[in-house]
Amino acid sequence: MRPISRINTDIDFELNGKQVSCLAVPNSTNESAYGTVTIPITAINNGQGPTLLLTGGVHGDEHEGPVALMKLARALEPEEINGRVIIIPCLNLPAVLAAARCSPIDGLNLNRIFPGERDGTITMTIAHYVAEVLAPMTDIQMDLHSGGKTLQYIPCAMMNEYEDKDLDSKCFAAIKAFGAPITLRDKILDSTGLLTGVFEEKGVVAMGAELGGAGMVSKDAVSIAEHGVMNILKHFNIIEGDIVTPDAQGRSPTKIARIQDTQCYVMSPDDGLYEPFVELGDRIEVGQPIGQVHYPQHVNKEPWTNIAPRSGFLLCKRPPGSVQRGDNVAIIAQHIEG
Repeated sequence: MRPISRINTDIDFELNGKQVSCLAVPNSTNESAYGTVTIPITAINNGQGPTLLLTGGVHGDEHEGPVALMKLARALEPEEINGRVIIIPCLNLPAVLAAARCSPIDGLNLNRIFPGERDGTITMTIAHYVAEVLAPMTDIQMDLHSGGKTLQYIPCAMMNEYEDKDLDSKCFAAIKAFGAPITLRDKILDSTGLLTGVFEEKGVVAMGAELGGAGMVSKDAVSIAEHGVMNILKHFNIIEGDIVTPDAQGRSPTKIARIQDTQCYVMSPDDGLYEPFVELGDRIEVGQPIGQVHYPQHVNKEPWTNIAPRSGFLLCKRPPGSVQRGDNVAIIAQHIEG
């Protein structure tokens, strides 16, 4: 019988203690006929308790999650936990090393091709391993993202709403405990190919985070990520201790929000240089001008103004000034209660 996955590891996920190793992903090239890409993984086991899977670097230009998870992987010890914690700081390692959203090897976006294929390209093989090997052993999952080079978010913990009310309630309580500036309840219209969709289908408490972006690693975003992940560990009693609230971190309480619909994703109407009129957190009213596109080759041409299709606040913006028609320049979210 052939193995479930082509990826190999010497990690024994049932063994108590702390194991630091890698996932060996086959990658035959002109330079290395039997080569592998080795993705670092840490597994920490101690006694009875839930399994938490933490991932970062699904997109290689999103740096805050990998930094926070590498620090956690070094610091966390078996005697501190009850259960099992699996940490993969750079799941799409080729993309992380290239500081690129998509893999430089096969050009694929890891977060659009789940559940992957056993015998597919390298990115498809990684997705298949997560879906078929890691997901069945996971009770709680969190995937740390940011805006990468082309977007910048107010840091938020987020979930897709579940039809199962009990599971929805558990997930919502967890993302509130994370303690990001924004707690985002979302209703994704099409979760095809997303990592979280694999776990949602299996009834796992599946969460995500958007931790900043703009191609940077900010002190505040990393701090929010570190406190947030530790709060998740405490919330599920994997480690002991009190939740460190935003107030205790010197920040305002988390605000609950949602993205109403696809009209909240505002796109550039044309190619050119984009001048924003609003900044992160600013209140926006429907019909309000929120930016304009200038034309470097046509100085006398009037800019094309972007009009807000929805009211709310600016959750995410595009930092690069150069835009093409269809680039996402703003995401408008709405504050909600509960």
